[in-house]
Amino acid sequence: MRTETDRGGDLFIVDDDAAVRDGLCIVFEQAGYRVASFADAPSLLVALQQRHPDAILLDVCLPGASGVEVLRQISQRRFEGPVVMMSGRADIPMAVAVIQGGAADLMEKPLDGQRVVHQVGQALAGHARRAAERADPVSALGPGGASLLTPRERDVLQELVRGASNKEAGRSLGISPRTIEVHRARIMEKLGARNAADLVRVIYDERRHDAR
Repeated sequence: MRTETDRGGDLFIVDDDAAVRDGLCIVFEQAGYRVASFADAPSLLVALQQRHPDAILLDVCLPGASGVEVLRQISQRRFEGPVVMMSGRADIPMAVAVIQGGAADLMEKPLDGQRVVHQVGQALAGHARRAAERADPVSALGPGGASLLTPRERDVLQELVRGASNKEAGRSLGISPRTIEVHRARIMEKLGARNAADLVRVIYDERRHDAR
């Protein structure tokens, strides 16, 4: 049975072991993914010039550059999807390195087919959730938090979380910067935020809490 995180998509798989690549391709294709596989980093990076998949499943140990270095190069190419790393020798230092490098997860080989599909699905779901939060910060508050705000306060919150100044938000909404300040103060009071940074934290912490 497929779970809500096993949604399919466009996936690149990178591993120098042909048997591993073939096995993973079969598993993900059966789960509804469109899969392309690569034996080394140069092949992957060339492919990324042509198209960006929804996610990348990347082995840590590759010929030439390490997986962490490849992860950095992927980021430099402005790939925004999740990268799930895999390794036959996963340990805590390696996990720290790949997560700090921007990976969504690190899985230890040998891989269980059902579990790896689930983990990649979770990474995709998390990526989609964060993108939705950036696009619509009010929805990140959930029904309870959003109901505390008036329609105008929701409009102001949208502008502020997107980084607009009081002047820019006022221009966008057709009201004065001073009115924006008043709305912002009310929003922070209702949401229990002390400053702009705390406001963003409240929004995303609440959204993560609701997602559990």
